[in-house]
Amino acid sequence: MIIDVHTHICALGRGGMTSERLIRSPAFRFMRWWLGIHGERSTWPAQLETAMLRTIDESGLDKAAILAFDAVHREDGTRDDANTHLYVENDYVAELAARNAKVLFGASIHPYRRDAVGELERCVKMGAVLVKWLPLTQVMNPANPRCFPFYEAMAHHRIPLLCHTGGEQTLTAPDRTVRDPARLLPALQRGVTVIAAHCGTRSLWWEESYLETFCEMAKQHERFYGDTAAITLPTRNYCLKRLLSDAQVRGKLVHGSDWPVVSWPPVRHLGLLQSWRSLRERNWMKRDILIKKQLGLDDAYWHRVASILRLP
Repeated sequence: MIIDVHTHICALGRGGMTSERLIRSPAFRFMRWWLGIHGERSTWPAQLETAMLRTIDESGLDKAAILAFDAVHREDGTRDDANTHLYVENDYVAELAARNAKVLFGASIHPYRRDAVGELERCVKMGAVLVKWLPLTQVMNPANPRCFPFYEAMAHHRIPLLCHTGGEQTLTAPDRTVRDPARLLPALQRGVTVIAAHCGTRSLWWEESYLETFCEMAKQHERFYGDTAAITLPTRNYCLKRLLSDAQVRGKLVHGSDWPVVSWPPVRHLGLLQSWRSLRERNWMKRDILIKKQLGLDDAYWHRVASILRLP
């Protein structure tokens, strides 16, 4: 089974919220233009959902994990709506998965929530295959002891954590101190299987990179993996030689696209002709698969995540 472990959907009054700041951003405007989402804003959710499902169907994937996105929560466990720019409800994504055979439910639960463990148990019953965090944007520290009871519950239910590591530009990043994959050690120590999204790579050329930390952790910890979401982008593709040349690290990579983030071929690795051929593919999920096949990722890579997720 070939699964894309890292795909997104927005919520616009249905199943959550997207802030005006994000809606007006260049990235969001480009996504709307590319996917042909026009007309009254009230129609955008249905259009985006249709575009997403069509993209999955035409990609050649067996399934794709669509990720919910929890709101920012304060240290005392209360929700911070003023600093939340994207919120996608677990119920909305669970309902999408229930209606579409190729969609998997990726839950998102802020660990500071007073009901975090209870929400995890509810999501597991609804078929969640993983829990997704973006600490920079959701304002959480994975090494904070507040997370430890949540990790223990995750380990009990054998549900993996997909956690963003490295830089972030698409969403706001108010807390840039939590980019280091090493902050996920408490999760590993408590028995959680962890997928480090983006393998600790930087999102801008001048940012700090945590690629070496990721590689060392991938070698040292049996249950530590990294997804390849967005790693072919110009600011992240510096990582490819390091990731693909080390057999141990390469054996810990799983497939993710970061859709609807655009998939871009790494010209210096593929050459002009192969890069041009991949750019002619307008389905970004399919293009991402094509690029990664051109990079030589093997059969084990494409099937590895199916053995990690909590599949129904």
